[in-house]
Amino acid sequence: MTAATLDTPAAAGRPNLRETASQITSMAWRQMVRIKHNPFELVDLSLSPIMFLLLFVYVFGGQMAGSSADYLQYVLGGLIAQNAIFLTMYTGTGINADLRKGVYDRFRSLPIARSAPLAGKIFADLFKQVWSVAVMLLLGLLMGFELRSVGGALLATVVVVVFALAISWISVLMGVLADSEEKVQIYAFVVIMPLTFSSSAFVDTSTMPGVLGAWAQVNPVTHLADAMRGLLSAGPIVEPLMWTAVWAVVIFAVTAPLAMRAYKKRMV
Repeated sequence: MTAATLDTPAAAGRPNLRETASQITSMAWRQMVRIKHNPFELVDLSLSPIMFLLLFVYVFGGQMAGSSADYLQYVLGGLIAQNAIFLTMYTGTGINADLRKGVYDRFRSLPIARSAPLAGKIFADLFKQVWSVAVMLLLGLLMGFELRSVGGALLATVVVVVFALAISWISVLMGVLADSEEKVQIYAFVVIMPLTFSSSAFVDTSTMPGVLGAWAQVNPVTHLADAMRGLLSAGPIVEPLMWTAVWAVVIFAVTAPLAMRAYKKRMV
């Protein structure tokens, strides 16, 4: 065996932490370049949050809070939380499409960490999260939203992105296990719709009956929505932030290993 052979990444064994980070960055950039060649994707990411915000505030605002202006102050944080969770579905559908097209089979032949393609996809999708939060905040301000502080808005963006990072692994797991993009979407909606609508994202949980109200109190989306509301407008901050962090850690600790195990089995 020659010295040149020993120096190749494949012969060197598993990539170290620095090499893995570099590989994840390269994979994330690969995903970002797609947006450059298909800018309409950003239009698609903008239309959905814009429509949700306009419809909820101007259609339901008077009934929910007495006026559209008052409901805007309440619901913007919840809509940002809901939109972030919905966006994670694109991570799963994108991974599923690449798996079925054999993209990951080609990655498998490269001397890179197995987690790099998945992690790169997730981190690239976080840019979409930031974009959507910016769109909703800008529209909210144009509609008359009274922002607590710029610092609060920046921290809210960080919090929602970190939580979305954890939730993305649920989407990754669905994307790896499902045999079509349509099934990923179905599975995601089955999880996301009840999770978001049985929370404080749109209404006060004290108005919910019995078991539903009890669930809404511990629902991770409730804590995220309350944290967004506190940081952006008014309300408690410390407790919802703490519970949001706890839920993010728990979700990541459970789903990330399951997703990686399923991914490795599928790539065998």
